[in-house]
Amino acid sequence: MVSEKIFDVVAMGEILIDFTFQGYNSDGQRLFAQNAGGAPANVLVSIQKLGGKTAFLGKIGDDMHGSFLKETLDSEKINTEGLIIDGKYFTTLAFVSLSNSGERSFSFARKPGADTKISKSEINTDLLKQTKVFHVGSLSLTDEPARTATFFAVNFAKENGAIISYDPNYRANLWKNEKIAKKHMQSLMPLVDIMKISDEETELLTGKSDIKKAAKALYNKGVKVVVVTLGEKGAYVYNKDGGAFVKPFDCKVVDTTGAGDSFWGGFLHKLTQSGESLDALNLSDLVNFAKFGNAVASLCVEKKGAIPAMPCLNDVLERIK
Repeated sequence: MVSEKIFDVVAMGEILIDFTFQGYNSDGQRLFAQNAGGAPANVLVSIQKLGGKTAFLGKIGDDMHGSFLKETLDSEKINTEGLIIDGKYFTTLAFVSLSNSGERSFSFARKPGADTKISKSEINTDLLKQTKVFHVGSLSLTDEPARTATFFAVNFAKENGAIISYDPNYRANLWKNEKIAKKHMQSLMPLVDIMKISDEETELLTGKSDIKKAAKALYNKGVKVVVVTLGEKGAYVYNKDGGAFVKPFDCKVVDTTGAGDSFWGGFLHKLTQSGESLDALNLSDLVNFAKFGNAVASLCVEKKGAIPAMPCLNDVLERIK
């Protein structure tokens, strides 16, 4: 059983502004909508909306964008005691273009972004002592001192009984090259208990394009639970009992921003609510968690933005019906 903790999930990493393309004004100028974003923050909002309790570790600039991000986290009731405001660096920005099918492409303003400048000494270890799950991505591994701070936080959380959750979330234009990206993204895996990876990332991180073989390879490296997200095809889950595909829910896609994060928020919420250790979970449990995550994601993609689109528990339960 998972011991009693104050928080269901604490996450660390990038928090940034997504400027999402909205079309053109009467003068033919492009319009962008400002939304709070960053995968770790998105996951936490998803969990909060579902009734969980979360906290965020990260760094923002002392600027209008940083203020907007803190206000967003506070309004979502996410604990921000571990959020550092630093006037020396600018809050990271991401400009997001959407295709007609709702797929995204990114352009980042992060040279450097405040999120990359959190240091080991700035980590709020009290939060790490009090969480069931500690979740991180790979964007905090792109630069120092955030890389060292991330490894410190992961090790500290693990020593204090937290399940370590990892979402590689590969963004090619934030790395110098693919070789360096693979090296650092793989470096965290020996510490990871549960991992979400997209079907587009499996070959990059395992050398295997086959979903089943990639999941098994990650499991053999010590990841106890592997979840591969398959976009409109649902998800594939794998643990000690083997693997299974989980069908998606029918939905009308408007914007895929935050889809994977909303799914993972749903999955982690069901995991923490189960009260079970990873070793005690069977494949059927994972399938149920992923089905719930698919329902969350299907609702998220029907609205624009990530955080504004995260659904509440009642809506998810209604979709599952």
